[in-house]
Amino acid sequence: MGIAMGQQLRLEDSERVSFITSRTRNSELWFVNNRKLHHRIVAQLAKVTDRYGAKIYAFTIQGNHFHLIASFPRENRAEFMRDLKSAIPLILKHTTDYPGGSLWGQRFAEQPLLLPSDIEDRVFYCALQAVQDGLCARMSDYPGYNSFSDACAGTSRKFEVVDWTKYHAKLRYDPNVPIRDFIDEYRLSYERVPGYHELSRKDYQRDMLRKLEERRQLILEKRKREGRGDFPPLSEILSIKPGSVPYKTKKTSRTGFRPLVLSKCKEAREAYLSFYFTICELYKAASKCFRLGERNAVFPKGTYLPSMCRQGGFG
Repeated sequence: MGIAMGQQLRLEDSERVSFITSRTRNSELWFVNNRKLHHRIVAQLAKVTDRYGAKIYAFTIQGNHFHLIASFPRENRAEFMRDLKSAIPLILKHTTDYPGGSLWGQRFAEQPLLLPSDIEDRVFYCALQAVQDGLCARMSDYPGYNSFSDACAGTSRKFEVVDWTKYHAKLRYDPNVPIRDFIDEYRLSYERVPGYHELSRKDYQRDMLRKLEERRQLILEKRKREGRGDFPPLSEILSIKPGSVPYKTKKTSRTGFRPLVLSKCKEAREAYLSFYFTICELYKAASKCFRLGERNAVFPKGTYLPSMCRQGGFG
């Protein structure tokens, strides 16, 4: 089951893992062929992860969107996404010919992953999306950031991020202030897929790489059966200009159909949907009272007041 409506009700949950997608306006390809841009975006991810205490399972950057798999123990996904998405246009201005203005096409899409198997399935989906989309035969052939290698190897990377707000404030009074005084360091590491924590790092990496190859082969076989076995040369991908519009891209409109939850388990899906629509009804009732002036209306746990929604709390 999915939903076709103006705005999906967002629920904050300290335990549930979210699969998040955010796409550019008109699917413009602003994230292509730019290692410096990707490095700075991942550095910003490290910063907001540290700030909000998020747990990151996967992060990948495609030409016009990014995928993120994460949980938010402090129930602050909205604030996390607000900061991450607002920082990326500023990074674009300093690394591309991005003209400014609105970058994102709409609110980010969020779908809960209920079971460890659902999380694992989406981790491999992120890792192999470029293969699935017919851009390259191997994950490593695509010139975009993909967290899979770091995640399965247990690698923790250090990033430096300049606090531009403090730097420019100081620069007003001291034109010789060194920028190095305003560099903060953050580390980014990825969570293991649940169910594998008892394995050694070496065994975990071996199992994940084996499963990655198995899934890759299934994708290649399926494409071959469908007559889509060929992939474009790397030179064709490297020739794409930032900001261009793709000939074809996957896209869901603001009012289009999107599954409310990603799970292959029917019982888990049904249980979540029952819970979700119950919360929706409670929220509608509380919202009606709130809009009629009852400021003490009790909203369901994990939801926001209507006024906070209008202020951009949901990102």
